[in-house]
Amino acid sequence: MNDASLIWRFIQQALAATLIASTSCLSYSAPASESAAIKRTRTLQVSENGRFLTRSDGSPFFYLGDTAWELLHRLTREDAETYLKRRAEQGYTVIQTVVLAEFSGLEIPNAYGALPLHDNDPLKPNERYFEHVDWVVKKAEELGLYVGLLPSWGDKWMKGRWGVGPEIFTPENAGAYGEWLGRRYANSAVIWIVGGDRPIENDTHRAIIDGMARGLRKGDGGSHLITFHPPGSRGSAEWFHAAPWLDFNMRQNGHGASFNVNYAKMRADYDRVPVKPLIDGEPIYEGHPIAFKAEEFGHSIAADVRRAMYWDLFSGACGHTYGHHSIWQFFDTGREPVNRPLMTWRKAIEEPGGNQMQFGRRLIESRPVLTRIPDNDIIVPETVTTSIPGAGAYRFVATRDSNGSYAMVYAPIGRAFRVQMSKISGKNVVAWWFDPRTGKATTAGHFSNEGEREFTPPRPGEVLDWILVLDDASKNFPAPGSAVWK
Repeated sequence: MNDASLIWRFIQQALAATLIASTSCLSYSAPASESAAIKRTRTLQVSENGRFLTRSDGSPFFYLGDTAWELLHRLTREDAETYLKRRAEQGYTVIQTVVLAEFSGLEIPNAYGALPLHDNDPLKPNERYFEHVDWVVKKAEELGLYVGLLPSWGDKWMKGRWGVGPEIFTPENAGAYGEWLGRRYANSAVIWIVGGDRPIENDTHRAIIDGMARGLRKGDGGSHLITFHPPGSRGSAEWFHAAPWLDFNMRQNGHGASFNVNYAKMRADYDRVPVKPLIDGEPIYEGHPIAFKAEEFGHSIAADVRRAMYWDLFSGACGHTYGHHSIWQFFDTGREPVNRPLMTWRKAIEEPGGNQMQFGRRLIESRPVLTRIPDNDIIVPETVTTSIPGAGAYRFVATRDSNGSYAMVYAPIGRAFRVQMSKISGKNVVAWWFDPRTGKATTAGHFSNEGEREFTPPRPGEVLDWILVLDDASKNFPAPGSAVWK
């Protein structure tokens, strides 16, 4: 870039900063009062070991998200409250949604007839639209939920595969918009998620995302965590791992049902330096055409989304995100379907996989959280390794406490397998079978801690998943999954 270009870039940035400071439609002052929930949110942070998210008191925060991409764009306040209440009851902690939505989010108004921007200009937000955003964010907070808030879907800054645009962001106005948004929600229960299902293809794309993230951080004074939502089979670390604003990494492992395709990449991102927490922000959705090929593979079911959860968690994720194909788009009677949804969102909110996500959270929180590490070496491989640890949809994975107080093995099918007992501390081990469909645990015996031992899931030969939990008997842990939350 020559000197003239640099000068022009500086002038553009200065003009954008002036606009955000002086234009009346961009002015906003946060309320003076703060609830206890907001104060807790403002100090949500990365754990000391860099692997997890914690609250201000150091207690672990389990990120159990749901993808509600069109929530702010399509639902009335009454319907939004119905949705948020049910997800709070089901143990979710984060609702991921988008301010400038994907499907004609700039051209089709929200449920109250308001468009988000005047003249499709990021420096001219529509107060009527953002008053509705305010309401949803506040209602979520009242219910104990954080909002994983995407400032914009990716087709607003690049040509996407299915978004309709228009492209409105530049490196200059992205920063100004981010600063305004950050200031508006500085005291709200949000986690920032920049990006929106699009790759970084050139320096301009990178500058737009970097500018928006820096603007958010400037606007909220650094009070909220920031991550990046990547396209399918990719991760934020690919482009932004070293960025100072990226607090934790997010992958989109996508809508395939095989471990070998994308879920195997979790460990590589977990092992990156510097260490950062990791989460799958978009795994296979329940009720989604598998790999986008409904005619070939059909639609996914609860077992598919359960496998994704435990593959992710046991590979080092600090939480998990669920999604349902009817809910992300809030499909309803009279609304044009996107890619063959099977039911309305009102019915989908009670689908079994969505209900069963809480059992994964309860399982993890019933044992020490902040010392948990991935460790597939617990599983003794068979001579035919495609049997154990397995492949495709039948892949076994394991996790344990770094201090050896417990270990867990996810068995997606009823096939006998052996474990290295030496991974557990103490002279004696208590074994349990945890049912991820019901959240119930049953004892599987007490054993001396030596050598290898074979375990067979309760329903051998069936395509039913189970989790083997092995505890150091001296720790006197409660039954797996016994954690409760208020």
